[in-house]
Amino acid sequence: MAGRSPKEESSAAVREAVLLGGKNAAIAGTVVAVPTLVACRVLPWAKHNLNYTAQALIISAACIAGFFITADKTILRNARQNTIGRIDKST
Repeated sequence: MAGRSPKEESSAAVREAVLLGGKNAAIAGTVVAVPTLVACRVLPWAKHNLNYTAQALIISAACIAGFFITADKTILRNARQNTIGRIDKST
């Protein structure tokens, strides 16, 4: 993508990180929500100890972790590629 300013490249990298993070957050939320909700209906311990707030916190924690881990990895991958690209151009 020659001809793009550093600001445009940075904006594109952030946009990509947010998009991938959002997708991964949705997947993580779904993967965690199903067993959490089933356990709260079936297991006596979970039924007794996990109220709606606890269930929501478990699910949202998975979503948040999925988003930030993916976004961080995406930004670091883009930074690494930019650094490698600059080193290759200078040699």
